Amino acid sequence: MWFRNLLVYRITQDVQFNAKALEAALAAKTARPCASQELNTYGFVAPLGKGENAPLVHASSGFLLIAARKEERILPGNVVRDALKDKVDEIEGEQMRKVYKKERDQLKDEIVQAFLPRAFTRKATTFAAIAPDLGLILVDSASLSRAEDLLSTLRECMGSLPVRPLAVKFAPSASMSDWVKTQQAATDFSLLDRATLCDTHAEGGKIAATRQDLTSDEIQLHMSAGKQVTKLSLAWQDKLSFVLDSKLVISQLRFEDLLQDQAEQDGGEDTAGQFDASFTLMMLTFGQFLPALIEALGGEDVPTGI
Repeated sequence: MWFRNLLVYRITQDVQFNAKALEAALAAKTARPCASQELNTYGFVAPLGKGENAPLVHASSGFLLIAARKEERILPGNVVRDALKDKVDEIEGEQMRKVYKKERDQLKDEIVQAFLPRAFTRKATTFAAIAPDLGLILVDSASLSRAEDLLSTLRECMGSLPVRPLAVKFAPSASMSDWVKTQQAATDFSLLDRATLCDTHAEGGKIAATRQDLTSDEIQLHMSAGKQVTKLSLAWQDKLSFVLDSKLVISQLRFEDLLQDQAEQDGGEDTAGQFDASFTLMMLTFGQFLPALIEALGGEDVPTGI
């Protein structure tokens, strides 16, 4: 269990997270298949194991892991558009009249409802870790909408969930630009070989550098021309590498072999043990990495009154 992406949310009030109580809360909204006329469903699933008896909360070393699954029917837009066009052409040809928007919308709804029972479904699972002692919820996603789906459903189950996206005092873009300009990242961080550079004006260009020496004259020339770094690949100590963007989204997380080997050794031979060991080691690593990243970006920005 290693996260590949990371969105960080600050718990803004004192919430007592209890694994047993959380389990009972999540049980009120478990995942289920789409009914014949449903476009999608959303609910919680066991992060480890299968079957009705698999717990919805995995607790380890003070950390809690949960997972939510979205199931949706795949109904390609071009299929609906083609069917709608055929139906409109048929009506206009037979009845010698124009089909206007209101009727078109009604026809489209009827076509969608007729096609839904035959549509394929796909499933997507999103994991989230709750770290009560750190006051954080960590979502394994680079999509803000997917994270909000999970958090809003968790809020619905718990009745209240006072969280906000983590904010820092310095804009990530400003800090990343400074690191590339000075060719030196913050303490314990190092520049890797990927970056996205953008002009600051509205219609400015964008350059994506991949497998590039970010200290090269070519990159420095773009920086001196006023470009800002909006995405940057970094390494932290000898434990992980990642890509940071201007919205504080962490993606392409990779934990180094040393950590993965340690988790494999700690977990033993069974799947559950491996899962628990990797999750625990990952969370302990985040407990060191996130404060270091926050400090590198000027410290956490806490709104007045919180």
